[in-house]
Amino acid sequence: MTAAGFRRIALSFDGAIEASHMNHPDFRANGKIFATIHPDDRRGMVKLLPEEQARFVRDHPDMFAPESGAWGRQGCTRVEFAAADEETLGEAMTLAWQLVMRSPAKARTRKAPGRKRR
Repeated sequence: MTAAGFRRIALSFDGAIEASHMNHPDFRANGKIFATIHPDDRRGMVKLLPEEQARFVRDHPDMFAPESGAWGRQGCTRVEFAAADEETLGEAMTLAWQLVMRSPAKARTRKAPGRKRR
């Protein structure tokens, strides 16, 4: 797997768009991120439920690992492109896309202009 292959799979989902988050590509649907490509282009992330993450990490330990810290505990799952195969990644990314599609759309709100303190 390559970053280009990861991108192709991510953009194949209905409503998926590419944007940027913290200076690296992310993939969104329903206003929410479901996958990202790390800045090094050798790894990515898919957003899974913690129980889904545990299954992928157990069944494919060379391919998947929890991301660091709280993000990883919440289901953000690192994908090592060098170890990834399209079928398994496609399954994980489908679950990530379904997760954001089940959630209410992210509201885009603007804060009301406030007064500056003197």
